[in-house]
Amino acid sequence: MELVFATHNKNKFKEVQLLLPKHITLRSLEDIGCFDEIPETADSIEGNAILKANYVTEHYGYPCFADDTGLMVDALDGAPGVYSARYAGTEKSSEANMDKLLEELKGETHREAKFKTTIALHLEREKVLFNGIVLGEITLEKSGAEGFGYDPIFKPQGYDKTFAELPITVKNEISHRGKAIKQLIAYLKNLK
Repeated sequence: MELVFATHNKNKFKEVQLLLPKHITLRSLEDIGCFDEIPETADSIEGNAILKANYVTEHYGYPCFADDTGLMVDALDGAPGVYSARYAGTEKSSEANMDKLLEELKGETHREAKFKTTIALHLEREKVLFNGIVLGEITLEKSGAEGFGYDPIFKPQGYDKTFAELPITVKNEISHRGKAIKQLIAYLKNLK
């Protein structure tokens, strides 16, 4: 089976590729000649995942899945949420996003947060959503060099290290994206 993963994020693509079984050939947007900046104009994580998956299938004709992820911080009433990637501006700078978040939480002791990933699968006439959530907290400072996005400031519940300090195999086992991908894989296996 061949599927396109609708992302331009090479780190995210690599992370997901490691999770998928070998019988699924994963193609990137670049592999299919899609260099478009796919619009993420929905007001929800689910909506953005659906927009991206539909865009690839409608414009390029490939079965596709897409994800959208949001970091929701309790003390900020769920922000940055759907705006996580562009929290500090449209340039989507992870460093600027983390700096802004840490600044807004300065002096805050209530640092609980969660990551949520929704995967939208567009396969022939089937359209299915899968969700993964991981609870944790925002650290006081950046720590670790692995991962991407908010990983250096997010410590998952039950761990004393950030996502950026954990080996990718551990992160994939417990992360929001890992949980959603496992649901996707289980669904695809049932299609055989």
